[in-house]
Amino acid sequence: MKPTINKGAGALSLLTLALFAHPQALAQSTGWYAGANAGRTGAEIDDPRITRGLAAQGFSTTSINDHDRDTGFKLYGGYQFSPHFAVEGGYFDLGKFGYTANTVPAGTLNGEMRVKGLNLDLVGTLPLTGKLSALGRVGVNVARVSDQFSGTGAVNVSNPTASKSEANVKYGVGLNYAFSDALAMRLEVERYRVNDAIGNKGDIDMVSVGLVYRFGGPAPQPTPRASASEPALVVAQPAPAPVVVQPPPPAPVVPAVVPPRRVSLSAESLFGFDADTVKPEGRSALDQFARDLAGTRYESISVEGHTDRLGPDAYNQKLSEQRAAAVKNHLVISGKLDGSKISAVGKGETEPLTKTEDCKGNQRTAALVACLQPDRRVDVDVTGTR
Repeated sequence: MKPTINKGAGALSLLTLALFAHPQALAQSTGWYAGANAGRTGAEIDDPRITRGLAAQGFSTTSINDHDRDTGFKLYGGYQFSPHFAVEGGYFDLGKFGYTANTVPAGTLNGEMRVKGLNLDLVGTLPLTGKLSALGRVGVNVARVSDQFSGTGAVNVSNPTASKSEANVKYGVGLNYAFSDALAMRLEVERYRVNDAIGNKGDIDMVSVGLVYRFGGPAPQPTPRASASEPALVVAQPAPAPVVVQPPPPAPVVPAVVPPRRVSLSAESLFGFDADTVKPEGRSALDQFARDLAGTRYESISVEGHTDRLGPDAYNQKLSEQRAAAVKNHLVISGKLDGSKISAVGKGETEPLTKTEDCKGNQRTAALVACLQPDRRVDVDVTGTR
């Protein structure tokens, strides 16, 4: 007798990703990561097949008690090649499933199945907001299925144990919420296709939640060092050799001074509402700004965050600081600019561009929010030579 998994369980729909990313991807979206999930697993026991198997041996089945739910977990690690694709491998334990069948003549047949193994998946990510992303995965699992059977009363079992390892497909969908660049939470629904040790095939589903930790962080870019020119070697000519008149050396090339440059970026184009994570369209604008600096030997870059006057002063100050820091991080990581020459400060609501008489009132209304839009910005000032 054997526990089996119903092939007809409801299918999971695999998330299809059609992703066209900007070629300048965020560096913090790549690299190694590790995580762990735990949750509920489920398989449907094929009671009719158990009943038919007992009937073939001369037993009538009076009742079957199924154990088709358990707790499972997985441990995994992966490498994020881009903001949208990663390869992930890990270990999983889907738990135990089984049944107890009561028979006439009096007896019971007990079956149990334990499933655990290894997997390797391709994981796709689709950003939904600044912190929330959808996940889709497809891969292969190598599951080891261990079966155990026992009987009581009139039921005897001739082969009480069996086990088997075999590769099958797995897939799933989920959501990922980033608390920070390093720590995120995942909610996932996955389906593992497995073959047990006695010829049955079916699916086991797991709904789990867990944490993901990304290793590494922004690394400062080295400042290129200009090589010093070798001093000219002057050789004294012995008398009475004629005096050789050397032409005067060419005048040194003085680098052209680049006038200070200010770029003012709307907060709405960079960030979501009340958020400090740079949006895809904001990343594109910052990448273009970094490319425009190519060939410029800049002395300093100042990043200033500003808010409008709506909301508490302390909250606005903190939000402006976080947004300035986010812009600096992107210029260093994705734009490859020298982080030691970039400063990031928050000005809060202290330097508005609008006038009180033009934007009247303190209550948050759609008209007032629109009027104060110029105040919600990030200013970037560059000084240097070309």
